[in-house]
Amino acid sequence: MSIRFVIPCLLGLESLIANELKNLEAENVLAENGRVLFEGDENLLARVNICSHFAERVQILMGSFEAHSFEELFQGVKAIEWERWIGKSDAFPVKGYSINSDLFSVRDCQAITKKAVVERLKEKYAIEWFDETGPVHQIQFAIMKNQVSMLLDTTGTGLHKRGYRLEANAAPIKETLAAALCSLSHLRPYHKLYDPMCGSGTVLIEGALLASNTPAGINRSFSAERWENIGRDVWKQERERARAGIVPIDDFRAFGSDIDRKALEVAKQNAERAGVASKINFACADIKDFSPSTEKGTVICNPPYGERLLDIEQAQELNKTMGRVFEKRHGYSYSVISPDEDFEFYFGRKADKRRKLYNGMIKCQLYMYFK
Repeated sequence: MSIRFVIPCLLGLESLIANELKNLEAENVLAENGRVLFEGDENLLARVNICSHFAERVQILMGSFEAHSFEELFQGVKAIEWERWIGKSDAFPVKGYSINSDLFSVRDCQAITKKAVVERLKEKYAIEWFDETGPVHQIQFAIMKNQVSMLLDTTGTGLHKRGYRLEANAAPIKETLAAALCSLSHLRPYHKLYDPMCGSGTVLIEGALLASNTPAGINRSFSAERWENIGRDVWKQERERARAGIVPIDDFRAFGSDIDRKALEVAKQNAERAGVASKINFACADIKDFSPSTEKGTVICNPPYGERLLDIEQAQELNKTMGRVFEKRHGYSYSVISPDEDFEFYFGRKADKRRKLYNGMIKCQLYMYFK
């Protein structure tokens, strides 16, 4: 039986995730604002968790309905086939949110959802008490303008947690966003990738993983791996399939620099854990001295800016410096993510292309220069 899934995602990444899902053989892919829906089987559930570079998590869409009252919420939840996934001893905590809806008390919605699921399972299993000592099946409700979506999380810890980044610098970029910057910059397996403000190395590491088609979640586990109704062979098959898709990147090189020596040490350790250390060169250097040596290059960076680490004047000076060292050069492209609406003014050139993205809760633009 086909399963309906939802991927919540960083705003601006919907089309990237939709294309990735199609490449992973998902069916009926539909990108919406802040999420992507698709259909598939249990193998696809495992495949997307293991392979996706851009998704935040994979959720099963258990049901959708309209609710203006707590009674409508209770009946809507109770009508859903929770027993398809949740066993007699499984844990099923509930969390969620409500936006612009008649049911605005999240705590009450949480309690009513839990009660409705319990009542449904009591009838199906003919038992009165659930000890919830088994694997976790996290239920999430999303209520938007009185439209309720009931979801079951299969991922656990968010997919941006690849497992290689134990430490990070003061304002790290999310792994999923770093991977997206590399994809939007059209990084290829034969490219030379530069990040002259590399911090803990996330952009460079994600670039190497993406270039080699290394599945982002290959070295971590997921909540649904412990579910009884998904066979262990499914996860084994999908990990083998994912590893078989890795391609050699003999020509790929990445170069990272930063003025913070401690951050560079963290970056080196992260690259080792990610298995891409042999592809990345790190050096302590100031952005003002950036002078790449290769004939062609893809430059991507997430500079510190006013809302993160620097004050406004320092950020403006940094933008001027980038404009000077990121010179127009045949074979080179530059991508800079920034929330500064005056970035192009201080950089000194209009971007060839701009794309709206969010870095956490900060609205940004990806300024791309390639002509």
